[in-house]
Amino acid sequence: MDLVVIGLNYKTTPLELREKFSLTRKRHREILKEVGPKSAVAGVVILATCNRTEFYLAVENLDIEVDELANYLFNLISDFDSISLDRYLYSYQGMEMIEHLYQVVSGIDSLVIGEAQILGQVKNSFEISQELGLVDKYLYYTFTESFRVAKRVRTETGIGIGATSVSYAAVKLAKKIFGSLEGETVLILGAGKMSELALKSLVDNGVKGVMVANRTYSRAQKLAQKFSGEVIRWKQLADWINKVDIIIGSTAAPHYVLHYDLVKKAMEERRGPLFLIDIALPRDIDPKVIDIPGVHLYDIDDLEGVIEYSLGKRKEELAKVESIITEEKANIREWLKQQEIIPLIKTIRAEANAIKKRELARAVKKLSKENNEAVLKDLAHRLTNKLLHQPTVKIKELGSDDISKEQLSLIKKIFMGQ
Repeated sequence: MDLVVIGLNYKTTPLELREKFSLTRKRHREILKEVGPKSAVAGVVILATCNRTEFYLAVENLDIEVDELANYLFNLISDFDSISLDRYLYSYQGMEMIEHLYQVVSGIDSLVIGEAQILGQVKNSFEISQELGLVDKYLYYTFTESFRVAKRVRTETGIGIGATSVSYAAVKLAKKIFGSLEGETVLILGAGKMSELALKSLVDNGVKGVMVANRTYSRAQKLAQKFSGEVIRWKQLADWINKVDIIIGSTAAPHYVLHYDLVKKAMEERRGPLFLIDIALPRDIDPKVIDIPGVHLYDIDDLEGVIEYSLGKRKEELAKVESIITEEKANIREWLKQQEIIPLIKTIRAEANAIKKRELARAVKKLSKENNEAVLKDLAHRLTNKLLHQPTVKIKELGSDDISKEQLSLIKKIFMGQ
């Protein structure tokens, strides 16, 4: 069985291309169902976040080019020119795939080093594949081990100390722009986890005027109440663009929710600049609004320049994280080796059981006609000869070819435990 990951992320791919490969919950499941039935694919987990889209696969006899497999998988999400996409994709196989997964769940492959949200996203993706029956024993063991590794990393290192998130980085950007957020008014688009994290950071930084807008009013209401904010009905969104200083886009919409014409009209009636921070993927805000006088637009990729990686404590902890990953890789490597030998053991046992059944049936027939002790002795003798015949022949063949000390030592370990 071959373990493979094929993907693209914020390190390799610009935002305008990444968003083409984002997935709604519905489409996520649909693609899993398309990949799953392929005869060569024994298991598949898709991880799709604002910073990456990755296919984790367990493949029977990977006898096709990885590039060919990559083109097939990503074409399921969006049509593209495969030649232009090749330079953005990466792939890892075997232990490199496992190492990559361990780095992802540990938060050290994230835009924000040490962020904890990625672990929950990986677990959710794993559970979706499980529900659809698309997790074989190799992916099951690999992913459950990765969750244990992530827990070790959080417990035994300080990689999460002072760790931030994309939402936190968005607020940090707003604070950099305004100097202080006290007295500023902020409108959050969306009521999901990222919106909640952003709201928490905003309130912690002194923002009092917080508004929440979401297509589902009850969800917006619930989130706003948690932070003593105000709820804006989605159909009234246009009326509030003039009344806030900052708008943060964080919905799960598959299209723009703030369009050029809407913002342009609002800016014609507005005094002062409007700051838009888009942390959604696909993006919530039409990038063309940057051309409107007075509008300042920032997206996820712009956040990289303002994220402070806590070069002190968290960078120092990276070596500890990598040490844990190296140790855990050795453990799973041992398990994978065992899986390779298990089919052989099963075959050997099946053959031994077949011999046992034949010889036992032969002995049972004789028990009523011959001396029981003689029958049992004959059974023991025949079983010994039958079970050892093939190994003995092969050992003799090796001996005739000048058997090495290492081979002889291995034979002794197998048959005599020495």
